[in-house]
Amino acid sequence: MLLVKVDGPVLHVSLNRPEARNAFNDELIAALTDVFQNRAKSFRAVVLSGEGKGFCAGGDLQWMQKAALYTREENIEDALKLASLFQAITDCPGLVIAKVHGAVFGGGCGLVAASDVCVASSDTVFAFSEVRLGLVPATISPFVIAKIGHGNARSLFTTGESFTADRALRIGLIHESVAESALNEVVESKLKAVLAAGPGAVAASKRLAQQSPLSAQASAELLADARAGEEAVEGISAFLAKRTASYKVDR
Repeated sequence: MLLVKVDGPVLHVSLNRPEARNAFNDELIAALTDVFQNRAKSFRAVVLSGEGKGFCAGGDLQWMQKAALYTREENIEDALKLASLFQAITDCPGLVIAKVHGAVFGGGCGLVAASDVCVASSDTVFAFSEVRLGLVPATISPFVIAKIGHGNARSLFTTGESFTADRALRIGLIHESVAESALNEVVESKLKAVLAAGPGAVAASKRLAQQSPLSAQASAELLADARAGEEAVEGISAFLAKRTASYKVDR
C-alpha cells in the first residue's frame, strides 16, 4: 500500500497501488493515517508521492460501491476516517511536500490541499471529480477551500471538470509546475530551505498560516516568545558569528 523511506530528517512516503492509480481504499487510508499520526511527527519534512502513472485517482470505485451498502452510521464513520487522514497531514509539525504527476482526482486533490507545498509535473491533470459519480467532495472541502477559496471551489466542485497544472498554479492549489524530469530537483530545493530553518519556527509558522489573522496583541506575544526562544537566540547568534546554526541540516 505504501513505500516508506527514511532519509535522515526527511520521510519519503509513496502511495503504492499503481494498478489502481493509487486510489483510496480503507487499507490505504489506514496506512497513511498511521504514518502521519505517528511516524511523521519526528521528521523535519515529509515528501508525499505516488508510484506508477499517476499520483492519486481519488476513491477506489469498488471500495465506494461497497460503501453504498453500509448503514448511514457506518458511512459516517468511514468518512470520518478519511477526514482524519487529511487533518493528520495538516497537523504534521514538519513541512509536507506533495510531489505529484499524472492524474490527481477527488481525494488526491485533498492530499494536495492538506500538504504545505505541492510541486506538480506540468502535464498533471486535476479534477474534483466527485459530482461525475453523484458524490460530493465533502471531506476534502475544508482543506481545499482554505487553499483555493470559495469562488474557485464553487466552479470546480460543481462542474467536476478537469483542469491543468497551470490553472492549479493560478488558483493556489499547487505552488510549482515543472517538467516531470525536474520534480526531484525542485523538491530537493524545498528540502534544503526547510532544513536550514529552525524546526520549531517552521511548525509555529505552519500553524500561524492556518489560523485566522491574529490580533495585534496576539501577534506581538507570538513574536516576543519567538525572540526569547532557543532557536532564535541560536539563529541570530550564528548569523552574527558567520557560522552555521546548530539546527541546520546539510543536504
